[in-house]
Amino acid sequence: MAGFFMTKKERYKAILDYFSKNNPEAETELHYQNPFQLLVAVMLSAQCTDKRVNIVTPMLFNRFPDAKTMSRSDEAEIFSLIRSISYPNSKSKHLLATSKIIDSQYNGEIPMAVDALVKLPGVGRKTANVITSVLDQQPNMAVDTHVFRVSERIGLTTRAKTPLAAEKQLLKFIPAELVHVAHHWLILHGRYTCTARSPKCEICDLKKYCQFFEKEERRRLKSEKKSFNL
Repeated sequence: MAGFFMTKKERYKAILDYFSKNNPEAETELHYQNPFQLLVAVMLSAQCTDKRVNIVTPMLFNRFPDAKTMSRSDEAEIFSLIRSISYPNSKSKHLLATSKIIDSQYNGEIPMAVDALVKLPGVGRKTANVITSVLDQQPNMAVDTHVFRVSERIGLTTRAKTPLAAEKQLLKFIPAELVHVAHHWLILHGRYTCTARSPKCEICDLKKYCQFFEKEERRRLKSEKKSFNL
C-alpha cells in the first residue's frame, strides 16, 4: 500500500505520468465540426450522456450548422430536434438566445474567454471551461460529476465541497500545459473505469496510487482478520 503514504505532489506526478503514457491524445467524445457546434453539444450534455447527445446532434447540426441559421429559427423547431435530450424546453430557449447573441454580437464567432462565455444564456463555468480548453487549450479545468468523483476518490482533491473548490485544488498541482487534456483523462477514467456505483478497481492500473482502493483493501483485510479470529 505504498500509495497511502505518497505526498500530494508525488500522487499527482504518478497519476499524470500514467495518463500521459497510456492516453496522451485524450479528447472529448462529443461530435462537432466547428466551435459553435461544440458549444451546442456541451450545452446539451448538461445532465445528459455524450452518447445521447451524439445521437441527436447530426440532425440538429444538419439543420443548424452555425449560429446564424439557428438564430433565425424558433424554440419550437429546436425543441422538436432535441426533445429526447434532458430538459429540452429550457435548452431550446437557451440555444436560441445564445445563437442570437453569438450571431449579432460576435459575428458568429465563439468568444474564447470564460468571462464572456458565462454571460451567454445556458452557459455556466463548466461549459465555458470545456470550450476554452478544448478549442484553445487554455488551462481551464471543467469539473463535471466524473472529474469531481474521480479526483476525490484517487486522492487528487481533499474534502472539496463544490466543483469550484475541486477545480482550484486541481489547478494548483496540474501543470498548465496539461490541464486541457487532464480534464479528459479524469472524465474518461470516471466514465469507463472509476464508475459511480461499481468502480472497476480489479482492472484499474491506478489502484496502486488510489486512496479509495487502499481504504477498501484495509477494510477488507481487517474484516478477514476478524473473521479468522472468530
